[in-house]
Amino acid sequence: MSTSPYVMAIDAGTTGVRCRAVFVDDQEVVAAYREFTQHFPEPGWVEHDAEEIWRAVVETFNEVVSKIGAPAAIGITNQRETVVAWNRSTGEVYGRAIVWQDRRTAPMCEQLAANGHLETVRSITGLVLDPYFSGTKMAWMLAHGVPTSPDLALATVDSWILWKLTHGQVFATDPSNASRTMLFDIRTLEWSTTMSELLGVPVTFLPKVLPSSGRFGITAAPELPMGIPISGIAGDQQAALFGQTCFSTGMAKNTYGTGSFILMNVGSQCPEPTPGLLTTVAWSISHSDGTVTTAYALEGAIFVTGAAVQWLRDGLGIISSSSEIGPLAESVSDNGRVYLVPAFTGLGSPWWDPYARGTLIGITRGTNRAHIARAVVEAMALQTRDAVEAMQLASGTRIAELRVDGGASVMNLLLELQADQLGITVCRPVDQETTALGAAFLAGLAENVWPSLDALSERWVCDVVVTPHEPESIERIFADALHSTWLNAVTRSRDWAEHSQSTTDD
Repeated sequence: MSTSPYVMAIDAGTTGVRCRAVFVDDQEVVAAYREFTQHFPEPGWVEHDAEEIWRAVVETFNEVVSKIGAPAAIGITNQRETVVAWNRSTGEVYGRAIVWQDRRTAPMCEQLAANGHLETVRSITGLVLDPYFSGTKMAWMLAHGVPTSPDLALATVDSWILWKLTHGQVFATDPSNASRTMLFDIRTLEWSTTMSELLGVPVTFLPKVLPSSGRFGITAAPELPMGIPISGIAGDQQAALFGQTCFSTGMAKNTYGTGSFILMNVGSQCPEPTPGLLTTVAWSISHSDGTVTTAYALEGAIFVTGAAVQWLRDGLGIISSSSEIGPLAESVSDNGRVYLVPAFTGLGSPWWDPYARGTLIGITRGTNRAHIARAVVEAMALQTRDAVEAMQLASGTRIAELRVDGGASVMNLLLELQADQLGITVCRPVDQETTALGAAFLAGLAENVWPSLDALSERWVCDVVVTPHEPESIERIFADALHSTWLNAVTRSRDWAEHSQSTTDD
């Protein structure tokens, strides 16, 4: 058993659940992981079994506790826009969860835009009309047989886990998750009646919104140890921003996961809507004097980065494990003029085109699997450049340093490409599990496991620093040429799928 206090981070991601102990001191990581099933019932549809997610939480939580004892507090982080529907009286789950990657509501989003509602959505929620977000998924559920009793719960995965942890006593979320639903007013920090009426999703079905760092409840589930405070919740990307200790305005991070998500802290004032980017609540913190402070972020959302590596492995058989991608990409000096635009589920920031489709272009008889692998890695850096340039233009602030994490960030080649594409320093921390760290930090801050943001900042340690080449160097000239051709490839990929068949070609 551990002699040091720790906070348990429950990280419920897109492909699995990881529970990790985050210690007050620098003890070795103790964690457990379980994958859960990905369901694809129709082309363009992606679903999860909410009960299977809960079972993964129970198994991983108890595995860690069996090794080191119970935690001082629990923090939850989650795949954000995924929607679960259930009955709060009986616990019955209505169908499968609709995952953030799911595109079935693209026609609804298109119709809302055609009816002139985009500006309303942008001004109230900070989002765009895209099937990525929760609100249209909830509307689809209500239109396809989910019972509308007073006990209906429509919520993101964090709320489902919290409800299960507290044995049905607490139905709540935090502003970082609420701000991803397309139903939340990011200025008043309340559910929007305007958006509720527009989407046809009653506010009565939605969870209470509480600060990201603050006491939500205590564990009461019979499968787990009782009485542990649940004191932190944040969507995975906002949790990663917090875990990277980007507490000051202008600090930014990029997580290279299934997709990539670049977030920049823009301070306590909500900015005006920005073309091509999302405005989101980063977190809110409840203080001991009763006040609550809120931080906002600009976000560039890229739907496919690591998922393209999985495609090389599982779809094409070009690699047998994800770890092969880096060495294979480095085995060639360039991409052989091959470009991959991984618009497998449309394009996110800054394009927001749900009808774009994946494009592999420039293939010749001399193209080999290493060129394709390198094109996949380059696409991660090139998509990030598109989003960061839009972010810097919108905010009027140049990012001085990009903190990176996620599975693909282990590739030094990617960091080198990224530094030259952006012309800024890229830093990878020693502890790259920043999503779990952020959830734990939020909970630990609320329970005084860590006394302040400054104390958390002291825990962040850089492992690898990559600086860009000089602007006049051949490397930077080549980087700009690479990006210019990339933009041509993006143009070829856009608006490819027929709008009436938007969910059949993914």
